[in-house]
Order: sequence, then C-alpha cells, then structure tokens
Amino acid sequence: MRDLKYAKKGEEAMESTEIKNQGQGRIFNNKVLELLTKAPAPVSATIYIALVVGLLYIAYSKAVDPSLLTAIAVFLGALLFWTFFEYVFHRYINHLDEFFPESKIAYTIAHTIHGIHHEYPRDKERLMMPPVPGLIIVGMLYLGFLLILGPWVYVFMPGFMIGYLIYASVHIAVHKRKVPKILKMQYRHHALHHYKYPDKAFGVSTTFWDRIFGTMPPEK
Repeated sequence: MRDLKYAKKGEEAMESTEIKNQGQGRIFNNKVLELLTKAPAPVSATIYIALVVGLLYIAYSKAVDPSLLTAIAVFLGALLFWTFFEYVFHRYINHLDEFFPESKIAYTIAHTIHGIHHEYPRDKERLMMPPVPGLIIVGMLYLGFLLILGPWVYVFMPGFMIGYLIYASVHIAVHKRKVPKILKMQYRHHALHHYKYPDKAFGVSTTFWDRIFGTMPPEK
C-alpha cells in the first residue's frame, strides 16, 4: 500500500502518513469541535434535502419570473456548475498545501477539511460534509450567488445542492468495499487519486473536468 505524503509545515520536516483503511482520525483535541467534524451521512443528507425543499418553496412562491422553462434551465445549469465547483474546490482548496508547501496554515486547512479523509478513506462519518460546517459553507455560497443571481438564487441553490448530494452519493458508494458495477469507472478514478496519484483525478462524480484540465491519471 502506497503512503500519501503530507508536509508538516514550518519547522517540522515532511513525513509520510500511512493510509489506514480502518479506524477514525482525530482533528481537534476539543471534544465539541471534534464532534462537529463528523456525522452519519443520512443525518447530513436529511438536513441538506430539507434545505433544498425550503429553497424550492421560496422559489415557487416568490420568484420574479414565473417561466417554468427558465427555472428548469437555471436548475440544470446549477447542476452542471456544481461539477466544475467540485473539481476546483477539490484541487485548489482541499489540496491547498500542495500549492503552499512551506505554509503551516495551508497544511492545517488542507488536513482539516480533506487530509484526514485521505488518511482514513473508509471513515463513514467523514464521507459527507457534516451539518455545521456544511451549513456555514452553504450560507456563504448563498450570499455570493444572491449578489449575482438575485431571486433566482432560490432555484440555482437547490440545483447546486442536488449536485452536491449526487456527488456525495457517488463518493460514499466508491468508498464501500463492494462498489456498484455502474460506478466502477468512478471507483477506479477516485482510488487512483487516493492511493497513487494525489495530484490527479480530482473529479468524483465525473471525470470531465480532469480531461479538460489535463489531470487524468495515465491510461495504463
């Protein structure tokens, strides 16, 4: 089994962290903060689905343009935009320490939000964003999209979040020991990212953006 290397920044030397296919890592010493970093996937999914339903209700009751075709176009556009966001966030935020190898802050951010998953890839409570940090991120994205889209944010955000839920479902499935046949390609792609090429294969729900930006693993 190949070790993934994570840099201990500042005065600490770079050291390798062995991938552990059993157990659960710890991020914070504080029990409350540590509890907020993990949650069973069904709990997180239920909260996000409830939020999607609430946003769609607001869109139905308050959207300025009543055009159903426009609403469908915005919703589907948000689904597609999610795949791009997924790739960019995974490549540049989750692996921030790769771009700032001497920064202890970059290492801490990357390890907290993603590195712990690389170390314990089968930890079921960290395969999906837990509710508290997830809702904080959703709130920040909502404010950003609101400035750009106005009332149509109530259609765009549900599409974007459905995209995330699809991604999360694929992510959970490919980390199971028995992967559904329909997801064999995604499983291989994501397994190569975890175990052989941490600097490639950033897409989970689709390989499209890896192909566009040249981060596909070697064909063989």
